[in-house]
Amino acid sequence: MSSAIESVLVEKRVFPPSKALVEQANISGMDAYLALCAEAEKSPDEFWGRLARENLVWNKPFSQVLDSSNAPFYKWFPDGELNVSANCLDKHLNTPRADKTAIIFESDDGKVAKVSYRELHARVCRFANGIKSLGYKAGERAIIYLPMSIEAVVAMQACARLGIIHSVVFGGFSAKSLNERIVDVGASLVITADEQMRGGRSIPLKPAVDEGLGMGGCEAVRNVIVYRRTGGAIDWTEGRDLWMHDVCADQPDTCEPAPVNAEHPLFILYTSGSTGKPKGVQHASGGFLLWALLTTQWTFDAKDSDVYWCTADVGWVTGHTYITYGPLAAGLTQIVFEGVPTYPDAGRFWDMIQRHKVTVFYTAPTAIRSLTKAAESNADIHPRRYDLSSLRIIGSVGEPINPEAWMWYYTNVGGERCPVLDTWWQTETGAHMITPLPGVTPLKPGSCTLPLPGIAAAIVDEAGNDVPPGTGGFLAVKRPWPGMIRAVWGDPERFKSSYFPPELKGYYLAGDGAQRDTDGYFWIMGRVDDVLNVSGHRLGTMEVESALVSHPMVAEAAVVGRPDSTTGEAVVAFVVLNRDLPQGDEAAAIAKQLRDWVAQEIGPIAKPRDIRFGENLPKTRSGKIMRRLLRVVAKGEEVTQDVSTLENPAILNQLSQSV
Repeated sequence: MSSAIESVLVEKRVFPPSKALVEQANISGMDAYLALCAEAEKSPDEFWGRLARENLVWNKPFSQVLDSSNAPFYKWFPDGELNVSANCLDKHLNTPRADKTAIIFESDDGKVAKVSYRELHARVCRFANGIKSLGYKAGERAIIYLPMSIEAVVAMQACARLGIIHSVVFGGFSAKSLNERIVDVGASLVITADEQMRGGRSIPLKPAVDEGLGMGGCEAVRNVIVYRRTGGAIDWTEGRDLWMHDVCADQPDTCEPAPVNAEHPLFILYTSGSTGKPKGVQHASGGFLLWALLTTQWTFDAKDSDVYWCTADVGWVTGHTYITYGPLAAGLTQIVFEGVPTYPDAGRFWDMIQRHKVTVFYTAPTAIRSLTKAAESNADIHPRRYDLSSLRIIGSVGEPINPEAWMWYYTNVGGERCPVLDTWWQTETGAHMITPLPGVTPLKPGSCTLPLPGIAAAIVDEAGNDVPPGTGGFLAVKRPWPGMIRAVWGDPERFKSSYFPPELKGYYLAGDGAQRDTDGYFWIMGRVDDVLNVSGHRLGTMEVESALVSHPMVAEAAVVGRPDSTTGEAVVAFVVLNRDLPQGDEAAAIAKQLRDWVAQEIGPIAKPRDIRFGENLPKTRSGKIMRRLLRVVAKGEEVTQDVSTLENPAILNQLSQSV
């Protein structure tokens, strides 16, 4: 039996970039892109060294670009020194950007606050001085557990300014998850808030911190700094707990940034959704910042006139790279949004784009699919009812976007004039790896298209050999790049075995199944551990999901496998319809219709054995579908995992009902 992953999705639509976009783009035209790729291929060290010198401010210039003597523990610019916060803030102070708006913050209830680069720099300095006055030094670790806010960006930048390594924990995570991360990283400082506001409701944060600290193993924590967001009642431990405004009070609004080695860890971010011990992905200061800045400039075609909005949370890597670091290093004006896309109604995103005249919009496929369903059922909140003419670029992040969601987004949000940037990357890669470029790439719905200059991406078999076009395999990166993961915190063997298995010739293993078409475009087929093995055929879950969502009745779908004595695995589909939940015979009839549809779109082998309907899918508060929980439900087992991070835990009971 072949171990190749079969590609069954066929997409023939192509959308070339407009002439106007090509003429003004930062990378203008295919020839410019190919020239950069050729430069990187010919001499990688000279390519990355040139970009690092041109784009970053160095306290001590580097003389070596890449140290690969202890591969895969690569070191980039290892004898150079810089400060990340200075590269995001200080470098703008003696330029016209000093008084430019850095952040437009919109709270859950719609209140708007703005800070300039000069004001943001002062706030970061005051907080950094306050932290320093408590005795914290470079190399210590801080846990940041804050709502989406200017304060979250300030906290991250203040840590970077002092050389304190931060680990941000998403505000939807439980006390147990928080405790695991505090213990693993050996944190001595926790920065949190009394509560956060989401969808008109207050959600406690400080109580979760207290509970997490009480679980043991957190003895290194000396202080908990609390941002007063709501004024809600919280417990207080004298001597340990401090208000953020008190820590900042009377502090100078200048703070000398601490130069650190380029390999000094900037942050540790724990991968979510996996079972067992959390995995701390460690990123280095110099390489990460360079890759964050370059990809902001290249992928988003960053202009001084842009109003940029990434809807991610700072608790995920997208919020690190494309809110806290990349856009600020590029000197952009950006939106930071506290709330959710469906409050006070599902037109919130479109209303904000209209009011703030957003030019670049970057969101997740799960948000697009849920807003599609809402818009098609309520004309009053359809994006066509809003003035979205300010948009010039729209992007997608988090998982592959299926072709039908891509087309809806392109047509209804982008007005058929904005390129859809379907970006492939990971927590571990630091920033974009395979993505369209606005002034370069003809677009194919559902494809992340071509690798960025300097990224040697490939599709390989289990021995690390390239596979032919159209053949599914493992997505790998053959050469190191500056933004890459440096280590798994405290676990070097796990780092090597997870990402650089020896059988793959030392290539970086992404963990995604993918194929490459005859034009060289990459198509992501889902996580390798989500590949279904049905009667000897290895199918990517993403392709089956795309087929289901292409049916006009379907708003969202998630596909998993369950063991089957005949076929090895059976396909189980969880489906959200563009209508009320069907019952009884009607549900059975719709399920048959959808099974037949998948057989028609892909082939009989991919027909779901079991289709279950729900009003929603189990998602984290950031919109990520928790497929591991769906696998448990599909097997008919009891869910014993922690579900506190879910936006809608009750949905699991609904989805456990088989049609």
